[in-house]
Amino acid sequence: MAVDPNRVIINGENPFIRLSETDGGDFTTNASFWRVIFSPGGPGHVLYLKSELTGGAWKIYTDNIAMARWLQTSVQGMLNAELADTSLPVFDASFSRSGDMRDAWTESLTTFNEEISLTWYNPGDPMIMHTDPKSDPARYLGLCTLFVPCAGAQLTINGVAAKGRAWPREREGRPFSTCSLAFAESWTESR
Repeated sequence: MAVDPNRVIINGENPFIRLSETDGGDFTTNASFWRVIFSPGGPGHVLYLKSELTGGAWKIYTDNIAMARWLQTSVQGMLNAELADTSLPVFDASFSRSGDMRDAWTESLTTFNEEISLTWYNPGDPMIMHTDPKSDPARYLGLCTLFVPCAGAQLTINGVAAKGRAWPREREGRPFSTCSLAFAESWTESR
């Protein structure tokens, strides 16, 4: 067994939903959910969401704004440059989850005037992915995570379902999806 020589900067979960109406079409919904156990901004939850249900604009929901902003200046901003903008509005939310990985997993959040639900279903075979920092020029951080690709996903705001669906993909020759659960996720940087 070997110890990763890099510095861990965040640990938690980061499931995502990317829906489109056609295979390969523009995402009509792009949702990145985080349940953070450890980070320089502390623990907490955050949802970065852009959908036709949000008028095509990014909305950020969190119970820890310091952690949400830190993610924007690090991992989330690296993954999606649009989210590196820390002037995007942030909304206070309460979070809960239900289900299990055998059938369906749901993350829910409530704000002053919105109830949002993200559900992943029909899970496939899990896979572990590991990359070192700077192994990809576009990604200066490393990652170790357990992905569970899901054949189906749904996002609702106040009971209205987002358009589009999950689409099958392939990753390193294995079945994957545009919607996946990501557990035990750790991001690292070079020491």
